[in-house]
Amino acid sequence: MPLALFALTIAAYAIGTTEFVIVGLLPTVASDLGITLPLAGLIVSVYALGVTFGAPILTALTGRIDRKSLLVSLMVLFTLGNILAALSPSYEVLLLARVLAAFAHGVFFSVGSTIAADLVPEDRRASAIAMMFMGLTVAIVTGVPLGTWIGQSFGWRATFWAVALIGLIALIGVALFLPRALRKAAPATLMDQLRVLGSGRLLIVYAMTALGYGGTFVTFTFLTAILQDVTGFSAGNVSLILVLYGLAIAVGNIVGGRLANQNPARALVVLFVLQALVLVLFSFTMISPVLTLITLVALGFLQFANVPGLQLYVVQLAIVHRPAAVDVASALNIAAFNLGIALGAWLGGVVVESPLGLSATPWIGALLVAAAMLLTLWSVRLDQRRLPRAA
Repeated sequence: MPLALFALTIAAYAIGTTEFVIVGLLPTVASDLGITLPLAGLIVSVYALGVTFGAPILTALTGRIDRKSLLVSLMVLFTLGNILAALSPSYEVLLLARVLAAFAHGVFFSVGSTIAADLVPEDRRASAIAMMFMGLTVAIVTGVPLGTWIGQSFGWRATFWAVALIGLIALIGVALFLPRALRKAAPATLMDQLRVLGSGRLLIVYAMTALGYGGTFVTFTFLTAILQDVTGFSAGNVSLILVLYGLAIAVGNIVGGRLANQNPARALVVLFVLQALVLVLFSFTMISPVLTLITLVALGFLQFANVPGLQLYVVQLAIVHRPAAVDVASALNIAAFNLGIALGAWLGGVVVESPLGLSATPWIGALLVAAAMLLTLWSVRLDQRRLPRAA
């Protein structure tokens, strides 16, 4: 694999770490800045919204910029955003810093996979894309718990300094090793994106993505607080638990992809049912350390198991309903994932601030996942109606 691909993988690792590490730091950030836990949860929502709306708009606006110059600029923006987060004197400045990093995140993954594929021969393109995205998976397994440990040991600002350092390393790697002559695909315009959003069938799947993926974030956003305040784990143990959770996520992502290969919609129905049941179960097991660990392994496994199926299902439907804009449809589903994160984190904050409290976040999240399951059944029914007409 070329060195440029390793640079892209390091960049993906840094971006994945900064997106999810804040989950382990919310109680620390809230205490240091003198804000409530639900208000701290908006830090997750704001980042996700920055990716949701920044990715399609900025990707369309930067379509004519040289690819290497664009990636270098994105990593500069990402690094500066994390430095600003580390230096934030107030909650408002921290939110601004997160938005800047989120803008870089959205565009990076929109163009990075195309660049990764062009760095290798034709028969190794899928492996190149998988390697770049491996940085995101490894970030969940190692970067998030390590960043949480750094934040708990040396303060949450130290975590952002560490992420900024990784971003700087990735920036240097991209500047040194990425070739200047890179193929520039035709940019997806805002009008292309609006045409995709005009498809009712695709809108159903985007809603499935936002609700099904976002449902777990009602709980995941405040998982550290639950483990410490409800279950009774120490701050040090939380970092180790996040490693276990990350490993379950990585395994679930792989297994979920295999389950969805033949019939993604059918696999999604099963996964959503299991996800909702485990979330409800967590409402009862969170008071027991042993049962909590068992439940979290199952929840981590299911949290990302639906991702491959949702992405594949969107592509399949786009080929039928918007064949000229399959890439745009796929990219908008990435935006739907982040919209789900924003929705889940915001709703979790509302629940925490209500009389229901932390303990209610799992079953509230289960309601969102159940709604995604019902939408999936509806979508399957629409698919079945289309098949006789096609025949």
